[in-house]
Amino acid sequence: MSDFCVKHDKLPYYICTNIIDFDFPTVHCWLSNAYWSQGIPMETVVKGFTNSLAFGLFHTDKGQVGCARMITDKATFSYLADVYIDESERGNGLGVWLMEVIIGHPELQGLRRIMLATADMHALYRKFGFSEPAKPDRLMEKLSPEIYKALYGK
Repeated sequence: MSDFCVKHDKLPYYICTNIIDFDFPTVHCWLSNAYWSQGIPMETVVKGFTNSLAFGLFHTDKGQVGCARMITDKATFSYLADVYIDESERGNGLGVWLMEVIIGHPELQGLRRIMLATADMHALYRKFGFSEPAKPDRLMEKLSPEIYKALYGK
């Protein structure tokens, strides 16, 4: 699929999947300070977004103000990660709009499972049909929360 762009119908924002438009120094700054990816190296951020279906949220004058990515096979499964809205842009409904665009993306239709992890945005994701796992006893994980510190000393 070619690059996908959607303009907001009332506000000066748009969402695009063209990775070339991403302001990776800004995205890295956000994610390297976020609770879920503290200390993440720039190279890892770029690699993660490049190998995912990436969504950039842009203001027509200010540039990139948010991001998210779907790690997906585009057939049966996806995992929503790195959803971030710049603090100065929060409170305008941009998180809801970003989720509407992501969930409505043509390459993410018909998936059997979409997953995510969040510490504090449960109310937002519930609006889009997310809930606690129906069978949590079937889920497993291998978690390495200190991986960037261990690998890179950050």
